[in-house]
Amino acid sequence: MEEAIKNFPKQFEWEPVIENKDRLKSYQGYVLAGMGGSHLQGDVFQTVVPGFNLSVHQDYGLPAWPLEVLKNYLIIASSYSGNTEETVSVFEEAVAKGVPVAVITTGGKLLELAKQHSVPYIQIPNTGIQPRSALGFAFLALAQMVGREDVVLEAQKLAKTLDVEEARKKGEKLAEALRNKVPVVYTSQKNYSLAYNWKIKFNETGKIPAFYNLFSELNHNEMTGFDVIESTRPLSEKFHFIFLQDSHDHPQIQKRMDITKQLYLQRGLQVEVMPSEGKSALEEMFSSLMVADWTAYYLALYYGTEPAEVPMVEEFKKLIS
Repeated sequence: MEEAIKNFPKQFEWEPVIENKDRLKSYQGYVLAGMGGSHLQGDVFQTVVPGFNLSVHQDYGLPAWPLEVLKNYLIIASSYSGNTEETVSVFEEAVAKGVPVAVITTGGKLLELAKQHSVPYIQIPNTGIQPRSALGFAFLALAQMVGREDVVLEAQKLAKTLDVEEARKKGEKLAEALRNKVPVVYTSQKNYSLAYNWKIKFNETGKIPAFYNLFSELNHNEMTGFDVIESTRPLSEKFHFIFLQDSHDHPQIQKRMDITKQLYLQRGLQVEVMPSEGKSALEEMFSSLMVADWTAYYLALYYGTEPAEVPMVEEFKKLIS
């Protein structure tokens, strides 16, 4: 896992190639269908390319939209392994109903189906890493598939600008503060994909519970669960809050974050503020995610868990197959 994190910026050197590209047409919008680490690129794309008509679908089969609407969209079936049953079912239903479909994968059944049906596909490199660690490859593939070569070119700059060692230092320091605590990640609605990615890195790499929520919704409900009194202190003191701060957020969101931090600190809760850093939205996003990677990695070392593999997921797959 350590090598996967250290080598992450190199993923942005890759040049994605669309096979059967001539089958692509002009679409009203796009749907990225994937589960687990195979839909993260869609979430991130929505954040860093706001306003682009891309939806993320995490379920069996096609979205419950009218068929005449779906036929104007390109469904992009994304599965790192190519064998994710939910995503395979999306592909099969799309073909059966005549809905445009494309594939992003390293191989497996989805690659076979893409070749069999001569649909557009991008085969991403299979370097033996976990899907969540292949976000650079997956992001480039998605940007290429939806025709945003400008985003591809901007992302490829990250190969030279992402600072692995700086992220490691921040992650190691944060991991020390989080020992024996349950992380709760807060950020703005705009940056939901960032907070969600932080959370799943704690879950999958650190093998610990972790949660996230968004401003300003959390000010209307969740924060009242941390209005600490002596009888609830044993519960509240188990949590450590991480505020992902973004100078581009709405001024009122920034104000809400500051006030919430004050209220939590007054109640004896632990809060860590992580400001965004970078010269572009992409650099801010992926720099923060590298800090999350290192934080989760060092927590895994602290707890003595294996950071790369996800044995409980594999156990579940065997039971449901």
